[in-house]
Amino acid sequence: MSDRKIINDPVFGFINIPKGLLYDIVCHPLLQRLTRIKQLGLSSAVYPGAQHTRFQHSLGAFHLMSETIKHLTAKGNFIFDSEAEAVQAAILLHDIGHGPFSHVLENTLAGGVSHEEISLMLMERMNKDMKGQLNLAIQIFKDEYPKKFLHQLVSGQLDMDRLDYLRRDSFYTGVSEGNIGSARIIKMLDVKDDHLVVESKGIYSIENFLMSRRLMYWQVYLHKTSVACEKMMISTLTRAKELALRGVELFASPALRFFLYHPIDKKEFYKNPDCLENFIQLDDNDIWTALKVWSNHSDVVLSTLSRGMINRRLFKVEVASSPITRPRKEEILSRISKQLNISKKEANYFLSTSSIENNMYKKEDDSIEIIYKDGSTRDIAKASDMLNISLLSRKVKKYYICYLRSENDGH
Repeated sequence: MSDRKIINDPVFGFINIPKGLLYDIVCHPLLQRLTRIKQLGLSSAVYPGAQHTRFQHSLGAFHLMSETIKHLTAKGNFIFDSEAEAVQAAILLHDIGHGPFSHVLENTLAGGVSHEEISLMLMERMNKDMKGQLNLAIQIFKDEYPKKFLHQLVSGQLDMDRLDYLRRDSFYTGVSEGNIGSARIIKMLDVKDDHLVVESKGIYSIENFLMSRRLMYWQVYLHKTSVACEKMMISTLTRAKELALRGVELFASPALRFFLYHPIDKKEFYKNPDCLENFIQLDDNDIWTALKVWSNHSDVVLSTLSRGMINRRLFKVEVASSPITRPRKEEILSRISKQLNISKKEANYFLSTSSIENNMYKKEDDSIEIIYKDGSTRDIAKASDMLNISLLSRKVKKYYICYLRSENDGH
C-alpha cells in the first residue's frame, strides 16, 4: 500500500495527498459535499467552461500550500511536521462552509450568516468526529497560533486560496488575464519577523498578480451578466421564501424546505442545531431541481423568474456612472406590471439596482512586503516602479440596473 494518494488536476498536474489526517479530510462527507457546489456559482451563464467545483479549488489550494511549505523550509524557516500538516488541513477546510451560490444564499435563506462563520462551525464539528486532530488547524485558521505567518498562508494578501482561485478561474473561464505565475510567487516567498515577505526579484510577479486580480474582478466576478444572474436568483429565492412563509405549497428537497418554511436569522442559526444539519444537505442540485419544478408554478412571479433562470432568459443589465432616477424606475416598474399583469409591488421582484465599487489598489488588501538583499523591507506600493499607486487607488464606482426584458427584447 502506498503512503499517499495521487490526484490528477488539470491546472497543476499531479497532487499528492498523504495518507492519514489529510486524506481522511479529503474523503470526509463535508468536504465531498463541495464536489456538488460550483466554485463560480452562476458565472457559467457568461463563461460556459466555468463548471469547476469548490472541491477542486480546495485541492488546488492544498497543493500550493504543500509547495510553499517545501520552499519556506528550504530557506531555513523552521516548520514542525505537525504545523505543516495543520496548515494544510486548514487550507483544505477553508471553504467548507460555502453553500450553493454562497452570497445569494447568505442574502436570502441563511439569514445573514457568512460562509466563514459556517466554515468554523463545520470545522469544530469535524474536529469532534476526528477526536481533536484538527485543534491546531483550527487555531491557525482563527489566527490564534503563535506563528502568525502560517495564518497568512491560509488567509492573507498572498494566501493559497487567492493563488489557486485566480489560476483556476482563469483556466476554466478562458480569461487568460488571470493566469498568474503562482509557482514563481511561491518560490519568492520568505518569512521575516514572523511575517510573509516576497524577495525583491519577485516584484514583477506580484505586480502581475495584483493587476490580474483586478482584471478578474471586473471581467469575471463582477461581469454585468453574472451580476444580473445573481440578482435574479436572489429575487427567485426571496419570492419562494415569501410564498412559503405565507403557507403556499412549494416543491423542495427536505433541506431546502427547511430554509424556505422557517424564518432563520443569525441567532437562530447558532442556537438551533437543525440549521447546520440542513445546511450541509444543501448543494447546487437542490436549487436547480426546485427551479425546474417552480417554472410551472401558478404564482406568476415565481414561475417567470424560475423559467428565466433555467432557460437563461436573464434580466437586462445597464451599467451607468450615476444612480438610476426615480422616474426611470417607475417607468420600468409600470411596464413590467402591465407585461406580466401583476401589481407594482410584485413588479419589484423584476427590478434590481446596485452599485459596485472597486479600487485597483486597496492598502488593506494589497499591502505586500518586499524584502531586499540587505534585509530591509518596503511595501509593494513604494517598491514598485510600475504600479502608480495614486492612480490605481482611485475608486471606480459603477451603478447596475437589472430588469425584466420587454416582450420584443432579444437575448
